[in-house]
Amino acid sequence: MARLARLYVPDQPQHVILRGIDCQSAFVDDEDYALFVECLKAASRDHRLAIHAYVLMPSAVQLLATPREEFSLPKAMQAVGRRYVAHFNRRYGRRGTLWEGRYRATVIEAQRYFMLCSRLVELSAVRERFASAAEDYRWSSYRHHIGVTLDPLITDHPLYWALGNTPFERQHAYKELCGQVLDENAVNELQQATLKGWVLGGETWRDGVARQANRRVSPLPRGRPRKPRDEDGHGESSAQHADDGPSDDGQGDATVVR
Repeated sequence: MARLARLYVPDQPQHVILRGIDCQSAFVDDEDYALFVECLKAASRDHRLAIHAYVLMPSAVQLLATPREEFSLPKAMQAVGRRYVAHFNRRYGRRGTLWEGRYRATVIEAQRYFMLCSRLVELSAVRERFASAAEDYRWSSYRHHIGVTLDPLITDHPLYWALGNTPFERQHAYKELCGQVLDENAVNELQQATLKGWVLGGETWRDGVARQANRRVSPLPRGRPRKPRDEDGHGESSAQHADDGPSDDGQGDATVVR
């Protein structure tokens, strides 16, 4: 089955996961983390990618970002990868790739999933036990959103601005929101959508995206009747492709929703 092209929906954010190969560390010390942030800042500026939230952990990176153009995300990720991997390999005398294949990404319906995704990204260091409290972890955007630091990498999303009329109100509201327990079912839904590349949103929103893109944007339900077989006995069941998702590197074709 041919891989589905990555989907670009104007003004809709994407959750992105990038993992170190074989769970190896992609960051050894603060110099590595700081350079990656600088690489991401330059690439997001050059390729018009608005970064709303991020976390860098020893063997994984997560982003919440809105591409402003069709290839903003893949071009930015490619630029970051080339510059950072060259630095890492040179510094530690190694060769080859640093990442576990292609980055994973999903388009999310902002109104329904943005805040969940932002919280998940910024609380990941605590969930993975790299920090006891999110405000203690330097390499995420959480401290920016609660007013501890001002992070020039971050472009605050309109839904964050809607949390209050003043910076203090927004910061306080966001901190309160992050203090609430995450819905683990929703977290799993988001993570699975990101890993498989299907869009994540309400049924009406998904149907609208599918019509405009003229392609499936979510997996087929399991257990549907098998397709009729032709005279040669060829055919397939939904179970074969229910979990298939787009996994190309994003440098070639992309499906654009206008």
